[in-house]
Amino acid sequence: MAKALLALALWLCISPSVLADTPSKKTPAWGELSSEQQQILAPLAAEWDKLEPARKRNWLGIAKRYPKMKPDQQVRAQRRMQAWASLTPKEREAARERYKKMEKLPPDKKRRLPQKWEEYNRLPEGEKQKLGASQRKARPPKAVSSPKPTPSPDANTNPATPAPAAR
Repeated sequence: MAKALLALALWLCISPSVLADTPSKKTPAWGELSSEQQQILAPLAAEWDKLEPARKRNWLGIAKRYPKMKPDQQVRAQRRMQAWASLTPKEREAARERYKKMEKLPPDKKRRLPQKWEEYNRLPEGEKQKLGASQRKARPPKAVSSPKPTPSPDANTNPATPAPAAR
């Protein structure tokens, strides 16, 4: 599921409507969308009015391009929209964070991502599950406590010993 979410985040973030920042203006409520837009964006109906304006503009851009897409692209767009709509806000934020990390990758690694994704998709389901399980085991759990301050290299004082009084 994580790989599918990653692909969805990539697709949404790479789409031209996401890259083109439109000026701030009021975005339409669900009832103000055309019937065609409502049909295309149906998976988002329940939460449309709660979305941020920038997110609405992104989805409207996808809806605008949707009629020009090939049938297989339309099916894929609908599947991804449904998957995105089923995510919790926390999962969506995690997908966005993964996308931001991938944007910071060096160009050669970015170019290899689609190839690696295709290789992953060709694996049998059992292999995918094994890979997912090994990835979860390989990652150390995140620490809940706050990090302890480290003394500066030039600090010669012992923190347990009070500093001498100023004269």
